[in-house]
Amino acid sequence: MMNIRDKVEADITTHNKNPYKIVKELLKDSITELGLSDNIYNILKKPMRVLEVSIPIRMDNGELRNFTGYRSQHLDILGPTKGGIRFHPQVNADEVKALSIWMSLKSAILDLPLGGGKGGVIVDPSELSERELEELSRTYIRKITPIIGPQKDIPAPDVNTNPEVMGWMIDEYDKLRGFNVPGMLTGKPVILGGSLGRLEATGRGVVITIREAARVLGMNLSECTASLQGFGNVGSMTAKFLHELGVKVVAVTDANGGIYSKEGLNIPELLEFVQAGNSVVGYPHASPLSNDELFGLPVDIFVPAAIENQITKDTAPYIKAKIVAEAANGPTTPEGDRILEENNVFVIPDILCNAGGVTVSYFEWVQNAMNYYWKEEEVNQKLEERMVTGFENVLKMRNEQNGRMRKAAYMVGISHIVKAFKARGWIKTPDLSRNYLN
Repeated sequence: MMNIRDKVEADITTHNKNPYKIVKELLKDSITELGLSDNIYNILKKPMRVLEVSIPIRMDNGELRNFTGYRSQHLDILGPTKGGIRFHPQVNADEVKALSIWMSLKSAILDLPLGGGKGGVIVDPSELSERELEELSRTYIRKITPIIGPQKDIPAPDVNTNPEVMGWMIDEYDKLRGFNVPGMLTGKPVILGGSLGRLEATGRGVVITIREAARVLGMNLSECTASLQGFGNVGSMTAKFLHELGVKVVAVTDANGGIYSKEGLNIPELLEFVQAGNSVVGYPHASPLSNDELFGLPVDIFVPAAIENQITKDTAPYIKAKIVAEAANGPTTPEGDRILEENNVFVIPDILCNAGGVTVSYFEWVQNAMNYYWKEEEVNQKLEERMVTGFENVLKMRNEQNGRMRKAAYMVGISHIVKAFKARGWIKTPDLSRNYLN
């Protein structure tokens, strides 16, 4: 009998769940719903620039390996493009294209003066020594230097990258330029101009949207349970902040497996355990749990915080949660999304739910430009305001259209971008049917 994981892989293979194809379908559907012309779709469906680079690295054993890297820049009509760099064996050109489009929409929903960018290298960083990882990071940034900079494109951390990697990258960029350029990337160490609150920002933003969704649904978070798929930076910070709100986190998984406790996991203790370099599967005060079993747990809140294409037509029916908060990018396929909606699951779409990271990255970029830095309380307050406003705008669109949260989020983001198109003269009145934005 095929298990859930095999079904996920079959669903992705059979239905060709390419994230770039998915995002184009969602763009097309939302543009049609807004009554806009195909000219809008023709602008938005393709990144304005995609760079592929080769990254030759001398390994510790003397072997020369050549890695492949990408940088996609979707749209800079509102400001420089902005987005993370991921190191992962499944990185590909279509993935970074899709991610850059999602970044444009996130920035638009949160009213940030930025466009969308994304980068990545095809590599399993766990197979590299620290020296090899540093050389890879520095060589990648050298290769993309011609198209990045604080007024062009601003990288940041993503999957398998962190402040340490950003420190290597900004050091390499500064060496090439001959002077310090702190605003060329974000998510860097605080001592190099990073923002207080940036490391926790994505998880904090996820929990803000969960709190707002619970308010809409009349749920008391102190009486709720939650499970999380993924316990990296975003998943672990989400668990931390949910725990602080009184939510009982009963299950988490990482790449090696998962753990479960009906009474609730001791999240502060688990965070210390993982920060010491351990996988969650080694945590002694819980029962083992497979990723397959995670989907069927009777919890109130489910947070996919891992990778794309996890909630599919085969896994979605198992989900019993009232709220699905997409901390990961693209965790739900269109078929899975339809099933969740049919089952009255309140979905907080990724382009809203995990936008806290780019929001505080924007704050970091602003602080770098001023050379004046805010206290963490101020950063968190500004993040709260942006996330709540973004959530309310998407919810209002959903209620007006009597539709789904995901489509509403796309419609809010597209609407914001179209205003800039019109202001710059990129589009004319015939493109704006229903007197849209006139």
